[in-house]
Amino acid sequence: MEKTNFIDYIRIFARSGHGGAGCRHFLRNKLTAMGGPDGGDGGRGGHIILRGNSQLWTLLHLRYYKNVLAENGENGSKSNMTGREGKDVIIEVPLGTIAKDELSGNVEAEILEEGQEVIWMKGGRGGLGNSNFATPTNQAPEHAQPGEEGVEGWKVLELKVLADVGLVGFPNAGKSTLLSTITAAKPKIADYAFTTLVPHLGMVEYRDGKSFCIADLPGIIEGAAEGKGLGHRFLRHIERNACLLFLLPADSKDHKEEFAILLKELEEYNPEMLQKDFIIAISKSDMLDDELKRDIKKELPENIPHLFISSVTQQGLTELKDLLWKTLNKPV
Repeated sequence: MEKTNFIDYIRIFARSGHGGAGCRHFLRNKLTAMGGPDGGDGGRGGHIILRGNSQLWTLLHLRYYKNVLAENGENGSKSNMTGREGKDVIIEVPLGTIAKDELSGNVEAEILEEGQEVIWMKGGRGGLGNSNFATPTNQAPEHAQPGEEGVEGWKVLELKVLADVGLVGFPNAGKSTLLSTITAAKPKIADYAFTTLVPHLGMVEYRDGKSFCIADLPGIIEGAAEGKGLGHRFLRHIERNACLLFLLPADSKDHKEEFAILLKELEEYNPEMLQKDFIIAISKSDMLDDELKRDIKKELPENIPHLFISSVTQQGLTELKDLLWKTLNKPV
């Protein structure tokens, strides 16, 4: 169920509504044989609108919604009556959704707040009726405008998880165990690689009712920036994390090399990720004695805060929360 319930990438064909045509009409009734122009304007075509919904966490509800077609505006009519506007299509998406044009790759909209609405694709304007073109020298204009066409094309909706802290590490580094220990989230935990196939979010309760959001992300492997393993599907979810918590297991063969590989993958995917705040946590530290901790400490970069933790024995978890909160709330 984990694979099918979390959808973070959707490709759709979308078209906004065409504007209605303006009316070419002249006033005619039993009292007026040769009246002036009274053609009304056409109605606007329907927009396609994105709306943020904090209750959604996946794009699953759009999985079979492949053609998004807004309603066309109605044509204008006599007696200067404007045509009805086409009905807008509102697509509700989870916070963190980006809308792109598939052909150009340009980001066209970004939803980050609850209730935020963005007109993604504007409907075509309605054409003007012939009553708009009457002048002292042309009192019976035969011309009325056609409506503007809507916008259409193949589009992409992409979800990037919104969290304060992102857990980064190789598969089976203990990320899911840590998340289940310090939050109420219950990710799948097992002793094999790629247990986590989708991001899991959890709220960490801090002192005095304060809290922050942490995300357990799918494990990275060497070559992820080139699309290996879960590749870009994993890496895009850490672009919005303010702080990255690197989890290196105590039983790693080479902590320095493992950290260097993780940094390399982040840099190759997006060099701007190296500007984020980093913290290193050595997980499974209950199996280490003081001498081994000193040896591991020598392998770690001096300019990056680090600590030793154990989700099983709760070792270092209070200190970890303190460090994360301090990092997230440091003065800009």
